[in-house]
Amino acid sequence: MKKLTKNTNNKYALCSKKVWAIYALITVAIMIVLATFVAQDNEERLFYSLMTAAASYVFRPTDKTISKYVLRLFGVSPPEESDVNE
Repeated sequence: MKKLTKNTNNKYALCSKKVWAIYALITVAIMIVLATFVAQDNEERLFYSLMTAAASYVFRPTDKTISKYVLRLFGVSPPEESDVNE
């Protein structure tokens, strides 16, 4: 029973990392679009790049939001609290 629980926890952790990777790729794509198409000079390119990264860190998703996207994208529910403590 514990082996199944650990396997479920590992699968959830793997899917959670995939969701974070998708979030990071979206952030990088936004940075590239802003720096390439919106910025008019080097100063604005630097500003848009740094501020996009800073804003994505400040407004990063919570664990509840990540759990919701893991369930929606991969169909893996988060482990129960009693399973985490064992």
